[in-house]
Amino acid sequence: MRGRIAPLGCVGLAVASWVLVPVPLAAQNAVESLTPEAAEAFLENARVVKGEPIPRGITRPFRLTLTDGTLTHDAALNVVNEQSSIERFVDGTFELNFIDSYRYNIAAYRLARLLGLQDFIPATVERRWNGRIGSLSWWLDDAMEEGERLRQQLRAPDPQAWNRQLYRVRLFNNLVYDTDRNLGNMMVTTDWHAWLIDFTRAFRKWKKLPAQSDLSMVDGDLLDRLRTLTAELIIDATAPHLLESEVDALIERRDLIVDHFDRLIGERGRGAVVY
Repeated sequence: MRGRIAPLGCVGLAVASWVLVPVPLAAQNAVESLTPEAAEAFLENARVVKGEPIPRGITRPFRLTLTDGTLTHDAALNVVNEQSSIERFVDGTFELNFIDSYRYNIAAYRLARLLGLQDFIPATVERRWNGRIGSLSWWLDDAMEEGERLRQQLRAPDPQAWNRQLYRVRLFNNLVYDTDRNLGNMMVTTDWHAWLIDFTRAFRKWKKLPAQSDLSMVDGDLLDRLRTLTAELIIDATAPHLLESEVDALIERRDLIVDHFDRLIGERGRGAVVY
C-alpha cells in the first residue's frame, strides 16, 4: 500500500502584491551552459565518483556525483520499476494495472524535447550503476521545491513570465497524465525557472484529461507543435520506453487539449487564450 501526495493540479498563479528579488546565482547552473546533447553525453559517459541514497521519496532514488575530468556535477538516479494488477493507496483509492517506472522519466524528457520544451525537464538518460539500471537526471543546483516556495511566500519578480511557465506545466501534466504530480516534484531555481522532475507514474492509458479546467491559456508555438505531433514522432523519440497503447492514449489526450483550446479561442478570441 502506498501513500499519495496532494496533487499539484492547478498551481496557484503568482499575484505580485510584493516582490522578492532572488539572490543572484553564484555560478550559472551548468545545465544552462550545455546543449541537451552535451548534457546527455555527460550523464551517459562520465565516471561516477560518489553515490548515496536520497533520504526522501518513495522511489528510493540515489544522488550520484559524476566527472569527465573537466566537469563535475551531480545527477539523480531513479531505479524504480514496479508493476501490479491493482495498487491500493492509503486514501482509499486504487489503480488497476499500476506501473511505477523509471522509464517514464526518460520518456517525459524526450517528449518535452520533441515539443520544444528542452528547458523544462532536466536532461535524462538511461544508465546502469552498481548493477542497477534506471533514469539518470541532471541535478538542479540552486533550486527549491514549489511547495517550499509557497510556504515561504516567495513571489516571482516577473509574474507574467512565471504564470506563462505554469500554463506550460499544466498543459504537459494533462498531456502525460501524471497521477503523482505534486508540489515536491516541481523545482524552482533562483532565476525563477520552473523545472519538472519525477514522472514515474505518468503516461497512463486513460483517454481523458486529468485536469482540463487547468487549461486556460496556451503558448501559441507549443499549441502549433501539438497539432503536428504524431504517434510515429512520439515512438521515434521515446523508444523503447513507451508502449504503443501508452502512445495511443497520449495522442487521444493531445486531441482533447487541442480541441479544448480551439473551443476557447472560438468563445473568447485568440488574444484572450494564446500568448
